[in-house]
Amino acid sequence: MITFSKKFWGIILLCCTFLLAACNDKSETNSEQKNPGKNDKITVVTTIAQIGEPLSVIGGDRVEVKSLMGPSVDPHLYQATHGDIQTLENADIVFYNGLHLEANMVDIFEEIEKIKPVLAIGETIDKSKLLHDENNAVDPHIWFDIDLWQQALDAAVDQLKDYSPEDASYFEENKVKYFEELKQLKEDAKKLTEIPEEQRILVTAHDAFGYFGRMHNMKVVGLQGLSTDGEIGISDIQNTIDTIVKYKVPAVFVESSINESSIKAVIEGAKKQGVPIQLGGELFSDAMGKAGTEEGTYLGMYRHNIDTIYTALKGGANTNE
Repeated sequence: MITFSKKFWGIILLCCTFLLAACNDKSETNSEQKNPGKNDKITVVTTIAQIGEPLSVIGGDRVEVKSLMGPSVDPHLYQATHGDIQTLENADIVFYNGLHLEANMVDIFEEIEKIKPVLAIGETIDKSKLLHDENNAVDPHIWFDIDLWQQALDAAVDQLKDYSPEDASYFEENKVKYFEELKQLKEDAKKLTEIPEEQRILVTAHDAFGYFGRMHNMKVVGLQGLSTDGEIGISDIQNTIDTIVKYKVPAVFVESSINESSIKAVIEGAKKQGVPIQLGGELFSDAMGKAGTEEGTYLGMYRHNIDTIYTALKGGANTNE
């Protein structure tokens, strides 16, 4: 007897759904674009909130933005639900990070882009600016390089302008204002250089902060690789402990979307070797904070990380172990 996986049936259902949608679109118009009326907002769907929240600010009252992945959600492991497929079907434009961040949704995006605008904003970045791991896999966490993220958001705004030309000047004006805030964020981050260079080592659960480290001149150590779909081995924990002991790192950090057990094992192991390491606090990596909070914005999330890292590594680590 032949059996098929849930993923297979999901793709079949998806293809049928979008085939019907495509037929309906063709019967209504031969144009791929829709110019919304005054009271007809553009429906934008994004995967991660790091894309959605800035676009909601830039798009203002001309857009309605929904992000599929909320607080504490790991995009590396995320599987689209039937509700997500319905949401994507109802979208006017879809934005996702790309660079293999949303690994389990690639087939879905390939189907969607046959009938509506879809953009992987991370894949608009100059490839020479991207980081790679030891296996040459691309690091998808580009939102931690403020300059790269500005370029990616710029590409998304261009897509919005193409979709609704009559709103182009409005989007451009809001974008300029938002990019001024990004410029100020870069200035705020300069205080990280006050951390003594020998203590400027960022130890986290997985390797999500490579771009952050490159931008702010910090050494980054992740227990796990770029993705969270692998297992953390004893050797990974021991290698991290060895680094902490060697450089006398004062604090390590947990991530809001990653189980903290591995980091706690590192803390205990380091203490057994005589290094009084502390838990420096929680950082936002693959997911932002709750909507309606400061950490639920891109600017607020980034500032939270800056302040938490600065306080812990400059000598005032939290002790909430």
